[in-house]
Amino acid sequence: MGSCKLLINGLNEGRKAVHSEIPNGSAKLGNSTDDFQPTQSRNVDAGALFVLESKGTWVHAGYHLTTSIAAPTLLSLPFAFAGLGWGPGILALIVGAAVSFYSYNLLSKVLEESEIRGNRFIRFRDLSRDILGPAWSVLVIAPLQIILCVGAVIGSILLGGESIKIIYLLYFPKGSLQLYHFVIMAGAAMLLLSQLPSFHSLRHINLVSLITCLGYSTCVVSGAIYTGHSKNAPKRDYSLSSSPSIKLFNAFSSLSIIATTYGNGIIPEIQATIAPPTSGKMFKGLLICYMVVVSTFFSVAASGYWAFGNLSSGNIFINFMTTEGVPLIPKWLLVLSNILVVIQLIAVALIYAQPTFEIIEGRTSDVKYGKYAMRNILPRFLLRTLIVAFSTLVAAMLPFFRRPICFCWCIWIHTL
Repeated sequence: MGSCKLLINGLNEGRKAVHSEIPNGSAKLGNSTDDFQPTQSRNVDAGALFVLESKGTWVHAGYHLTTSIAAPTLLSLPFAFAGLGWGPGILALIVGAAVSFYSYNLLSKVLEESEIRGNRFIRFRDLSRDILGPAWSVLVIAPLQIILCVGAVIGSILLGGESIKIIYLLYFPKGSLQLYHFVIMAGAAMLLLSQLPSFHSLRHINLVSLITCLGYSTCVVSGAIYTGHSKNAPKRDYSLSSSPSIKLFNAFSSLSIIATTYGNGIIPEIQATIAPPTSGKMFKGLLICYMVVVSTFFSVAASGYWAFGNLSSGNIFINFMTTEGVPLIPKWLLVLSNILVVIQLIAVALIYAQPTFEIIEGRTSDVKYGKYAMRNILPRFLLRTLIVAFSTLVAAMLPFFRRPICFCWCIWIHTL
């Protein structure tokens, strides 16, 4: 609490220095659609009122947090262990969990204290404006967050397409369809669900996402144990490289993967979906999230590394197939795992698309009309369709530019 109070005091000083009025991005207590009155239309934009409506509970926040953190990127954790070894790998996972939980909880406490003092920040860029000033918010923080979120949408569509392709090749090994065909399929599913009007409306989808995360993690652990005890089990080697330079490079690469896996750039937007007062609710949501995070991250990392050692791939599913495409585990288990991954990837894409949807809706919709008025439905449909179509197009081209994109992605997410 001492750290939280220190941050709040700094925040209040920054507010006095930067502006004397509540910015457009902040809202008085209760910004849900139910609380809307016509006299508020000049003070609250449509993005805050429609997309970030505050109707959720701490349970819903737990669903949103789990989807935004416990995503299929955890399938790369055995590969991260390969660059660290058993001891440092487990230690890195523990430290990552502790530091990220503390950081997210501290940020939520800052937002709660601001709400108690009459100024509720509902977007990352609004909080940064109050602390760092308008220039930093507009020129640095907001672009970083949007790049991160759009990148997550693009990456989720691409990975969804890859998982669908794995399923296709299991049944049609010599099939003629290419990766971009499956990327378009994933993008089409994303396009359909992207028309859900608000962040809060994703709560049931994110519950399904939480269940699928537990599901495919269980499949991975079962598959790793099955493979490790089978006659076709690969020879396991847990030793690190003998070259000091390669060992150092692998260690930093692995730490970067673990840190990125715990990343989340939309904490204020998730907290904005909770019906005020929010005091204590985000902490409970984080507890739900990290129960899933701890159970899946550690089990997948340990079982995958145990089964494949230094041969662990950046996507553990690749290890479950031979170079000839023959599965090392029952086909149904591999198919089920990838189906669950595809479902969650669509949910991840939806949740990280919300900040972008909020921005465009805040500039194109009119709060004087209802959320479902044709005046607001038409631009919402057209612009969201364009955003998803653009993301799908970029995702289809990404395999040709994977290395530079990964380099830029690591810089952006760690900076934010």
